[in-house]
Amino acid sequence: MSESRGAIFLRFLRFGALAWGGPAAQIAMVRHECVEEERWMDEEEFARTLAVYQVLPGPEAHELCVHLGMVRGGRPGGFLAGLGFMLPGLILMVALSALYVEVGVDQDLFYGLQAAVAALVAMAVVRLGRAFVTDRALAALAVAAFAATLFLGANFLLVLALAGLAYWTWRRLPLGGAASVSPLGVLVLAAAVPLGASVFWVGLQTGLLTFGGAYTAVPFLQERAVDGHGWLTEDEFLDGLAISGILPAPLIIFSTFVGYLAGGLGASLLMTLGVFLPAFLFPLFLHERLVAVAGDDRLRPFLLGVAAAVVGLIAAVTVDLLDASVPDVPSALLALGAFAVLYRVHGKLTVLWVMLGCGLLGALLQLTVL
Repeated sequence: MSESRGAIFLRFLRFGALAWGGPAAQIAMVRHECVEEERWMDEEEFARTLAVYQVLPGPEAHELCVHLGMVRGGRPGGFLAGLGFMLPGLILMVALSALYVEVGVDQDLFYGLQAAVAALVAMAVVRLGRAFVTDRALAALAVAAFAATLFLGANFLLVLALAGLAYWTWRRLPLGGAASVSPLGVLVLAAAVPLGASVFWVGLQTGLLTFGGAYTAVPFLQERAVDGHGWLTEDEFLDGLAISGILPAPLIIFSTFVGYLAGGLGASLLMTLGVFLPAFLFPLFLHERLVAVAGDDRLRPFLLGVAAAVVGLIAAVTVDLLDASVPDVPSALLALGAFAVLYRVHGKLTVLWVMLGCGLLGALLQLTVL
């Protein structure tokens, strides 16, 4: 049974306006209404679809919305569902990015928010590690990716490719011999391209290469935007992550902030377009093929190796974030407290309350003690 395009857009616009709490809370909200109450698909099909988008690139909550919209209203319905889901967070992030740049924001608030961001990313390492690091070989690849990234500055894409190939080889050796991953250096040639094209290209790479959810975008965008292009500083990057943590949107919306600091409103929209383009195209045009690829036993070891390397990459970024965002004992205590709450409490709004609480406590400490 189909639904009008306007109704689909408004339903997912409402989802987007209520999308606090990270991907787990967003997926639970959409599942409750569209699967349990409305019966757009059965539980088995929903679980199978979710498994596909958890392995493949892009924000899985957004891709699920696009797929559900397509189930209800064809490809136009899928496009409108994805647009509605992302629109509230996009508008809020553009507005806050402009406020951050043009007016300035009280940095006392970001003292606590940055500590909470480090805890949030560290929790992502735990969550993704439980999901993807399921044997000793994958654990070794995660550790190798962590070391290669943190200590040797190995290229992001090279680490992922080598980890995928290493685990694919391991699974095909008769005795499961260990494949070693040797960090290699690469030469990066900076091409003289207009800023808009460069921003869009970085956004598109982010959308295509963030396996395992939006947290993979953190190390990739940090490498490209901060270390590579110098579009913003490490502290500004952390501030963007902090802002995204209090918005009703997928975490990947922090890329809009990165684009804004790179070149204003136009660059922020180009960055967002690049990041979200695969998340629209995959469900709309390639869903059946992606289901087949994700379930292909010949390719699955490569994807698992890549996912394990992603855990190592995010762990390396967590170390960098802790170094930048935890300069003293009070901020360390805030980060530890935030991590403990995130680890023990799994409510829909836990992330939001942790971010707001750390922000307010940090501001209070700055005003009274520090």
